[in-house]
Amino acid sequence: MDRDPILLTPGPLTTTLRTKLAMLRDWGSWDADFNAITAEVRREILAIAHAADTHVAVPLQGSGTFAVEAAVSTLVPRDGHLLVLDNGAYCKRLGKLATLMGRRTTILGRPEDQPVDPAELDRRLAEDPSITHVGLIHCETGTGVLNPLAEVAAVCERHGRGLIVDAMSSFGALPVDARTTRFDALIAASGKCLEGVPGMGFVLIRRAVLDGCAGRSHSLAMDLHDQHAYMERTGQWRFTPPTHVVAALAEAIRQFKEEGGQPARLARYRANGEALVDGMAIIYTFHAPAHPRYDFKRFYAAAKARGFILYPGKLTEVETFRVGCIGAIDRTVMRQMVAAVADAMTELGLPIGPR
Repeated sequence: MDRDPILLTPGPLTTTLRTKLAMLRDWGSWDADFNAITAEVRREILAIAHAADTHVAVPLQGSGTFAVEAAVSTLVPRDGHLLVLDNGAYCKRLGKLATLMGRRTTILGRPEDQPVDPAELDRRLAEDPSITHVGLIHCETGTGVLNPLAEVAAVCERHGRGLIVDAMSSFGALPVDARTTRFDALIAASGKCLEGVPGMGFVLIRRAVLDGCAGRSHSLAMDLHDQHAYMERTGQWRFTPPTHVVAALAEAIRQFKEEGGQPARLARYRANGEALVDGMAIIYTFHAPAHPRYDFKRFYAAAKARGFILYPGKLTEVETFRVGCIGAIDRTVMRQMVAAVADAMTELGLPIGPR
């Protein structure tokens, strides 16, 4: 194979050569030039969500889940009550991490193939005034189901409850506008739709609630209030930053803007999705073939041998696998992937249905 495998996963993603090259320079963590890159990234992240007037951007070392845990521990008081709207694996992860850090947590479940229901949330908030915050996964990464962020935000605002949004799989591709949609925190990461490399999460925190977050976190490393205060005072990270990751994200964001920003990124991803659906005639979370010869590990290996990295499913009721349409790829790549899947199925002796 004369190229790296194409990563058709929810992240890490296939990145451009420009993004890869940005990681070839070493940076001092206190260096003024690196601090300028951090400031640029923070500024551009706020601009993507139209949030410069209402929120601050706080980066954090680690994966997206690190940032989710940091957001919950920083925003939800130790005697607070988090209601998690659950329709998938990543919602359940949100509930688990909140419970593990000792926050009172209630799970409001929905079927995995259905979006959460704002009317049901409205009733629950009216019934239980002890709920202080609501946790929402914008796009449930396990299934691709899109949850109604604007409607959920409106319900939370009407009831005066805080909203914590995991926008890991949507930020940069789907529109989010802080001028019209109120949220206390919105979380995403470098290695998703901004097409950077993994290693850094970030949280947009509403200025109106920021001061009240002092001292809430159970963790030194994950205290976003302290992280923000230190960055504002010094321009630096509190602890050793992922310098190469930050530099790559800055370069990826420059390319994001050159491409045309969020609308153009979404248009390309939609075109990728259409090419995938046209070729495979099913949705992005795929039901595994109901055939005795199907085995995901063998299927994965056969696809990888043809240059494509797939991802296992996250549904709990049925066996699936996932195909990501995000990253530095286009329709041509997706068509090549469909052909590779057909070849892999033939190799495994699986029947290929009509396309």
